Amino acid sequence: MKTSDDPALPMALEAFDTLAEEFAALAETKAHNAHYERPATLSLLPDVAGLRVLDAGCGPGIYAEWLVDRGADVVGVDVSERMVALARERLAGRAEFAQADLGSSLGFLEDASFDLVLAPLVIDYVRDWNSLFREFHRLLRSGGLLVFSVEHPFSDFSFRHMTNYFEDEVVECTWRGFRKPMPVRSLRRPLGALINDLIGAGFALDRLVEPRPTEAFREADPEDYARLMRRPGFLCVRARRGPAPGGTESGG
Repeated sequence: MKTSDDPALPMALEAFDTLAEEFAALAETKAHNAHYERPATLSLLPDVAGLRVLDAGCGPGIYAEWLVDRGADVVGVDVSERMVALARERLAGRAEFAQADLGSSLGFLEDASFDLVLAPLVIDYVRDWNSLFREFHRLLRSGGLLVFSVEHPFSDFSFRHMTNYFEDEVVECTWRGFRKPMPVRSLRRPLGALINDLIGAGFALDRLVEPRPTEAFREADPEDYARLMRRPGFLCVRARRGPAPGGTESGG
């Protein structure tokens, strides 16, 4: 799993901590979030009323607030201490939050204690997806759902001019739109690696969404709207927890 000596983590963590307040202020209305990734990811969720949900990579609590407002019992985790503080402030005691690295075991959370794991735009910053999916499998009850979004493997490969689609590659880009442009590293993996790690961890693939931007996106950013109507930017996935790999079942 990703550790402190992983080249993809320290730069991402620095960005999350440094830009936390600005990100929290912008992400609710920023076109790529509000009018592209978020609607597509939310379309994969069931009725969450009464469900216990892990918001993995909760950021400033935007998804957590949406979930709680619709009756979910939410636990949020994020590697950034500042993001966790902002999420706690936003939810004002209506959800639980903890600082935790998804590249390590979430051992403080009990087996089979969640109905749904939501991980929007976070696993790109974790190197060992198979181990992460196995950890999500451990945390979910039998039949529970995992919903997550990632940068589309083709988008990163073509837009960032990567050298080999079939290899795992570290992607470095600069987050703009903030007071200070921030370089960030993430991991791009081929689609087959993502799906095979998911299946290998004991999940059954349920649905894939390659989103299109909404009309509100076109009003906010017509140039990017036109680009994203022709080529994918994000990939949203829903998978259902099956038996544990090897036939051992520990879930409830």
